[in-house]
Amino acid sequence: MPGNLAMAFVATLVAGLAVSWFAGSIMVQGHNTNVAPARHPSEDIALFTSDGIRIAATFAPGRNDTSPAVLLLHGVDASRDALATNAAWLHSLGYATLAIDFRGHGQSSLASRTFGFTEARDARAAFEWLKRRQNDAPVAVIGISLGGAAALIGEGGPLPADALILQAVYPDIRLAIRNRIASRLTTAPAYLLEPFLSFQAPLRFGVWPDRLSPLDAVGGYRGPVLVIGGELDRSTPPAESRALFAAVNGHRELWLTPQGDHAEICQLSDTAYRARIRSFLERTMRLP
Repeated sequence: MPGNLAMAFVATLVAGLAVSWFAGSIMVQGHNTNVAPARHPSEDIALFTSDGIRIAATFAPGRNDTSPAVLLLHGVDASRDALATNAAWLHSLGYATLAIDFRGHGQSSLASRTFGFTEARDARAAFEWLKRRQNDAPVAVIGISLGGAAALIGEGGPLPADALILQAVYPDIRLAIRNRIASRLTTAPAYLLEPFLSFQAPLRFGVWPDRLSPLDAVGGYRGPVLVIGGELDRSTPPAESRALFAAVNGHRELWLTPQGDHAEICQLSDTAYRARIRSFLERTMRLP
């Protein structure tokens, strides 16, 4: 009987590991999606990262070749299409804008998704291109969820942006996975299942899960930061947005919008949001 129990336990464990690996494979699998073509004066361009990945992007020129600029970085399962409305609004204010598709998203090269680790190479390639294009003018970054992580956790540290807006950004990958499981299955299963997914990181990405931590990385950025979160966001709860805000070393601002789940926070484009963004940019960078 004890032998049967041991065999049953081993079989259950092996089955659990197999299922979790399959689930992890789905989570990291890249997908291409259609993206609307750019409309004048914007243009679609291609960039290449340090590891040879082709990144699809849309650029809109500013008032001149030295106008301040904004780089927009989307969340997981999105593309630069999700950024088009806010990019057009920022362009109307005189900013040059660049919106990209991360690897494994939109029209960029298919590649595994890594929750910000290799996507940081995409963000850096885009930032450096935009900085050159605008002749070293100030560049702000709006990083949404995955995009905010990519702006912070790359091998070279946070992007050297002149201002940084972190919108619905997870504090670390373990909490991010746990919160998403809990929102579907309640808290207890989340604590049980999360390690089976988080600790796939060394095999899949070559780093331990604690390396995927915007909370740890943000202290290395010295510029002004606006943290945006939602009071009703279950994927990145307000306490986690406050913790990210508290970890900022330089000038910092926090805005917790009272409504909206994680997806809605990622898609903010209303009057209140635009007023916050515009005010922050005008106070932290020179006007276009």
